[in-house]
Amino acid sequence: MTAENLRTIELTRTAKGSYEAVNDRGGRLPFGDGSSTDFTPVELLLVAMAGCSAIDVDYLTSRLAEPTGFRVSGAGEKLSDEQGNHMGGITVTFDIQFPEGEDGDRARTRLPDAVARSRDRLCTVSRTVQLSAPVTYVTT
Repeated sequence: MTAENLRTIELTRTAKGSYEAVNDRGGRLPFGDGSSTDFTPVELLLVAMAGCSAIDVDYLTSRLAEPTGFRVSGAGEKLSDEQGNHMGGITVTFDIQFPEGEDGDRARTRLPDAVARSRDRLCTVSRTVQLSAPVTYVTT
């Protein structure tokens, strides 16, 4: 692993059930256990998947035409069964509009391919979930 490939965050407990994540660039993100308006970790997983693909699709289509509407949603069922707590199937839905005209037509034509490329190759977050990366827990 090289420093250029390493991604890290740190989180700090701010109160019972409330935390703040900080990235290497100084970005801060509050989250919690669902007892406040802060996002929960499961919601952040959905944000990460939808957001990662949104960035991919935006870069692949907006070079042809600037979208007039751009919404992406993520949804999935939180399950608790013999395998423990986990998410069932996750759906990322794109609702993107482009202007009328030749450039907008080209962007609309490229949209399905851009979504497929993100899903199948580009989006690190959803690809990691799909490929089941090993996760190691360590105490210090």
